[in-house]
Amino acid sequence: MSELSSKLAGELRRADFAAMSLVERYNFISEFVMRECRPDIEAARRALDGRKQAYYLSAEFLLGRLIYSNLYNLGILSDVKAAMAEVGCDIAEFEEIPDAALGNGGLGRLAACFLDSAATHKIPLYGYGIYYRYGLFRQELDGGYQRERPDDWTRVGDPWSIRRDGDAVTVEFANQTVRAVPYDLPVFGYGGEGRIGNLRLWQAEAPEPFSFDRFNAGDYAGAISAGERAARITAVLYPNDSTESGRELRLCQQYFFTGASIADLLRRFERSVGADYRRLPEFAVLQLNDTHPVLAIPELIRRLCDKGLEFDAALLVASKLFAYTNHTVMSEALEVWDADLMKSVIPEVLSVIKKLQRALERDFAKSGTDRQGMDIIDGGKIHMARLACYVCFAVNGVAALHTEILKDDVLAGWYRVYPGKFSNKTNGITQRRWLGLANPGLADLISGHIGEGWLYDLSQLERMKPYADDAGALEAFARIKSDNKVRLCAAIGRRMGMKLDPDFMFDIQAKRLHEYKRQLLNAFSILDIYFGIKDGLLRDFMPTAFIFGAKSAPGYKRAKAIIRYILSIAGLVNSDRQLDGLMKVIFVPDYNVSWGELLFPAGDLSEQISTAGTEASGTGNMKFMLNGAPTLGTYDGANLEILEASGEENNYFFGLRAPELRELMEGYNPRAIYLREPRIRRVVDTLIDGSFDDPDGGFAELYTSLLDGASWHRADNYYLLGDFYAYAGAKLRANHDYRDRVGWARRGFINTISAGRFSSDRTVLEYAREIWRV
Repeated sequence: MSELSSKLAGELRRADFAAMSLVERYNFISEFVMRECRPDIEAARRALDGRKQAYYLSAEFLLGRLIYSNLYNLGILSDVKAAMAEVGCDIAEFEEIPDAALGNGGLGRLAACFLDSAATHKIPLYGYGIYYRYGLFRQELDGGYQRERPDDWTRVGDPWSIRRDGDAVTVEFANQTVRAVPYDLPVFGYGGEGRIGNLRLWQAEAPEPFSFDRFNAGDYAGAISAGERAARITAVLYPNDSTESGRELRLCQQYFFTGASIADLLRRFERSVGADYRRLPEFAVLQLNDTHPVLAIPELIRRLCDKGLEFDAALLVASKLFAYTNHTVMSEALEVWDADLMKSVIPEVLSVIKKLQRALERDFAKSGTDRQGMDIIDGGKIHMARLACYVCFAVNGVAALHTEILKDDVLAGWYRVYPGKFSNKTNGITQRRWLGLANPGLADLISGHIGEGWLYDLSQLERMKPYADDAGALEAFARIKSDNKVRLCAAIGRRMGMKLDPDFMFDIQAKRLHEYKRQLLNAFSILDIYFGIKDGLLRDFMPTAFIFGAKSAPGYKRAKAIIRYILSIAGLVNSDRQLDGLMKVIFVPDYNVSWGELLFPAGDLSEQISTAGTEASGTGNMKFMLNGAPTLGTYDGANLEILEASGEENNYFFGLRAPELRELMEGYNPRAIYLREPRIRRVVDTLIDGSFDDPDGGFAELYTSLLDGASWHRADNYYLLGDFYAYAGAKLRANHDYRDRVGWARRGFINTISAGRFSSDRTVLEYAREIWRV
């Protein structure tokens, strides 16, 4: 037992720990760890003074529940578990503590993994984000509908953050002034020895949250209005932007956190280096995680000009300071702001962007470059990805296929002008969180054969290859998978009141709900299997639980209709006693990191079925692979690299490649398929034939979008009907192969030991060497 955990064990015994409430016990342990580690945290901060650092700006950091991961990385999780057991407490009780849900999906989880990897490998990476009051939202499934509820993740306290009032800065909007107060969240890297990074999250507050003058004059609402207006900025992640006020709040949110971060960066530079701002690139590099933080570019230029630099000199500094990561291949997902809205909220920033547009025109005219489709300001709109591509010295995609699509299509003009800026940095996940912590049985199996070096270098999993045909290793692997399924069944029973048989095959799709991720295709295939069994056409079917985890954006009506459709299918299947021992459909509520820590280790089959050419990378596919689940997938995103690593024979791929699909879609007629194919017509008709209640017309709208399209997209825009038979066939092949449990265990085992390239350690080290140069 370490010195730290020994001291904690003594504290637990003296404090009558067992008599405390759950929240008191959680805060007792968390505060103890933070108190004991505080000298190391402060030393780590001081050690970076004056050194070049990378700063990671992201609107999302999906951290999950911190207590287990922090104790694990500090090397004391098992000791704390034992110390709690000595006083009659079970560390598993902390599963009731809410996640730090400061992100939506892969983007935010990637950011969290990067900080973990950087701290573990002593790479100076400093995170900047937003201290959301309510995070994303807590999803309730009420009568088949997703309902958004406030996710008050700090309701039990936030013992892991350090509020630093002395570092507060001021952010100016056209109609209000906001105080940005930082909360520092230390990032404990694995292995100790000073491996501590930092995530600085900004909370919006009014400079004077309460006005006594207004209160004494009887204006009680006005007395607190400034505080409420400021607090609104950091209330929730991604306010619904289907309204003008929602779009304005999103813009305020993005400028608030980028403005505060730039002010903080300049203050750190001045304190360590001085006022020679041309030297900023020697001190820092700023990685923009998607377009949400791109306002940092004009904000930095604005502030440098205020400090005496000419515009061109400030632009030159910015062009050496900023790098941009693109996370989408869909042009409609690239952020565009209305210039009039920006003028009303942050007019000084708009003024800088206009100067950037003139600079772009000057540069392109000088080189004779056609700037068609590349203007930053175009038709009264501000194109944030174009701004980033013009100023940033580096632009990267997040999977090999994604980067090629950026070069050939989405950002083709920019690649033609600035080919040297572009590179690929395939995403990764941290093996410590997603294997060491989430799947301790498998982690122990691996460490028992090759030692613990894989926790720092996941490529060492290659050393497990000699055991791929070892009967003992495969038997142990299968037993661990079974144990993880039992654990998931217990959680589903406890949280949902449903009984699930762990001997079922677990076919899982867990990711953000979006049309291109094709949860609807999965739902159609489940109905097709249901009808096939009922009609006696499908007799050789291994019992399967089809498990979903997903949240829809609050304003995404079609995605919400898909959730309701899946829940309707679940109601049909789960209530049919004839199929009780063959099929179950489960939609876990409020999918988050903690659900993921149960789902990924328990998955038998990983559903990664986005339309080819639409998913930038994916990281859930890597988590399932690392935990020993073959992929049922398309030739899309990082799926292609998973296929290359683990082999076609160990996965279930289907459909066309992205270039083939793009060509085919020009003449694609989904209605012809619908009319020609009775199986497809039968499942699609359940949207309109009364099979399921449709009080708000959401199912009927899905039907229309598939067969007729809409003004903003063509019919069946994501090729569900075209891929239906290929997908259904691959799914049934996997189901048939699952009957051979030894062969299935071998497929899973090979996936795990082939996952070495998908560590965020590798990704961050590539950024550090090739982009950040830190």
